[in-house]
Amino acid sequence: MATLDHWITNYLNDCRYRKHLDVKTLRAYRSDLNEFTTYIVDQDVDFLDKHSISAYVNDLHKNKSPRTVKRKIASLHAFYRYLVYEELVESDPFYRLDLTFRLPSQLPRYIPTHMLRDFYVTLYGNNSERQSAFKKKCALRDIAVMELLIASGLRISELYELTTDAVNLAENEIRIRGKGNKERIIQLTEPVTISALNEYFKSFSQEIQDTGFFFINNCGRRLTDQSVRNMINRIAGEASIPLHLTPHMFRHSFATFLVNQDVDIRCIQELLGHSSIKTTEIYTHVNLAKQKEILVNKNPRKMIY
Repeated sequence: MATLDHWITNYLNDCRYRKHLDVKTLRAYRSDLNEFTTYIVDQDVDFLDKHSISAYVNDLHKNKSPRTVKRKIASLHAFYRYLVYEELVESDPFYRLDLTFRLPSQLPRYIPTHMLRDFYVTLYGNNSERQSAFKKKCALRDIAVMELLIASGLRISELYELTTDAVNLAENEIRIRGKGNKERIIQLTEPVTISALNEYFKSFSQEIQDTGFFFINNCGRRLTDQSVRNMINRIAGEASIPLHLTPHMFRHSFATFLVNQDVDIRCIQELLGHSSIKTTEIYTHVNLAKQKEILVNKNPRKMIY
């Protein structure tokens, strides 16, 4: 499997240096392709044979969740398209290979408004209670991170990869490089968010200048995914929030709130940086409170005497 390993390495380098894919995406691709290679070696089959690919996918269905299987198929398909494009193989084994299956419907998990309120009350309360200058400084960073997450709907990777030149506090806008290296501009409009970012920048200006990244961790280096998760877990625990909160739930909450305020779905698509409107449409579910409000005030029964 020396040839397959070599081609996978070249493909991942192409994804990293030419397509500028996110670190987490690259990690997932590498894991998926390594798992496929292990299967091919163990079964001693040809990786260009479509029946071998089909058997591998069937094996995945036995042990993995539907969404994981879907991701792994997508990783494989992208790799084989690369091989065809680079003329390393004559044909794509995925051609006329039907691997489609139905995913169970799953609504995005968002944070109820009262829990969000408790979270942010605790967040700001922590800042007033900090004793040392270092802790107060870190609290300013936590506030800036959490304010930007809820006010912009950024992906966590988009947040911690923000560079200094991508944040324009003079014009109150940030330039986001999202999935597929697609760029979008997010305007900052909430005074509390703008104030939090400016206060943070004043406190961390030297570290920001030294690293080139906008958000800095406690060690003076670029903030990481895990740092943000730890931050959220700590604040949620102090606020006695019963849900397990994740960074992506703030993005879901951002989108769900806009949908419930009747914002056009196309505008939400632009704000979230979705390439397909179908991805954004998962947020068009109506929560129970909104549903009850609609049925109480706009029920067709009201038209009948």
